[in-house]
Amino acid sequence: MGTTDTPAAGEFVRLEVSDGVGTIRLDRPKMNALSEQVQEEIRAAATEAAARADVKAVVVYGGERVFAAGADVKEMADMSYTEMVDRSAGLQSAFTAVAKIPKPVVAAVTGYALGGGCELAMCADIRIAADNATLGQPEILLGIIPGAGGTQRLTRLVGPSKAKDIIFSGRFVKADEALAIGLVDRVVPADEVYAEAVKWASQFVGAASYAVRAAKESIDRGLEVDLETGLEIERVQFAALFATEDRSIGMKSFVENGPGKAEFRGA
Repeated sequence: MGTTDTPAAGEFVRLEVSDGVGTIRLDRPKMNALSEQVQEEIRAAATEAAARADVKAVVVYGGERVFAAGADVKEMADMSYTEMVDRSAGLQSAFTAVAKIPKPVVAAVTGYALGGGCELAMCADIRIAADNATLGQPEILLGIIPGAGGTQRLTRLVGPSKAKDIIFSGRFVKADEALAIGLVDRVVPADEVYAEAVKWASQFVGAASYAVRAAKESIDRGLEVDLETGLEIERVQFAALFATEDRSIGMKSFVENGPGKAEFRGA
């Protein structure tokens, strides 16, 4: 393994880079409560991960015991309507910065991923969860609704009926159910979560980076539009890749050596 670099470090969130994989690490004891400061540090780490050419994929991780147990309720309890109007856009966009990282992103979910923690996990492309993980959107029990993407991303992942059941009730979802309904993509023993996430992310270190980026953008943008528009998004992205060096490398390697042997340069 190579050395670990920590290029972007806030008080509670840091970006660690090792062997082409960046880890956005939340570390606010005891439960990684997502205060405004933590949210902005997540935005900064995501922006750094997106910009760095040596980061090929990203893991979002809260540590061995907890992913993130939700927003900092004490911070929000006395906020007025106008104060939340001013803050709510920043809350959403801080998490959306993770969703918009133009590289593969995996959430390594341990312990609780509740409220904002679940919303943050859903910003990743896939979720690998511990067998004892608990997810959910319990905001309704506070007299509010999810405000950082929960009503939208959960619905897109599990469908409207299951999303309504989870959000209306505020109930907790255990790992086995989360896997069955598509809220998480893989369940592994708790002590293997981070290693499995890094393993998944590492497969993209030698990939054709711009092709992966184009695939992610085509899928994500396509979900927002009708099929005809989505097909046009795909067509434009597909054609654009013929301007990349990796496309030439990949096709030449395929013709000469067969599939899966290309050594891409990320250009």
